[in-house]
Amino acid sequence: MTRTALVIDDSASMRQMVTFTLSEAGFTTLEGADGQQGLSALGRAGKVDLIITDLNMPVMDGITFIRQARQLPICKFTPILMLTTESQEARKLEGKAAGATGWLVKPFDPEKLLQVIGKVVR
Repeated sequence: MTRTALVIDDSASMRQMVTFTLSEAGFTTLEGADGQQGLSALGRAGKVDLIITDLNMPVMDGITFIRQARQLPICKFTPILMLTTESQEARKLEGKAAGATGWLVKPFDPEKLLQVIGKVVR
């Protein structure tokens, strides 16, 4: 069974790198350049198996996206990983409170990303 991931980042090159890593691991991917586009992609796709989102984006940031996604029945238990340049403990706690499953700091190591994904996606 193919798994689907939603990748949200305002950097096209970052989306491309994450998408490549996920594709190599057998995921089908959807993309959004900000949280609003991410919510729209969820609306079109329905359920996804994993969401990876940046924090700092125009239109809708990652924390706001997570809060809104967690309100959707299809995303209540979906693993959501925050992949961002931010590493402050206060931001991590804010992400956890919003409903983030995990927090990874850019630049990312593809192998480490896949290890984390292996722990949260069943």
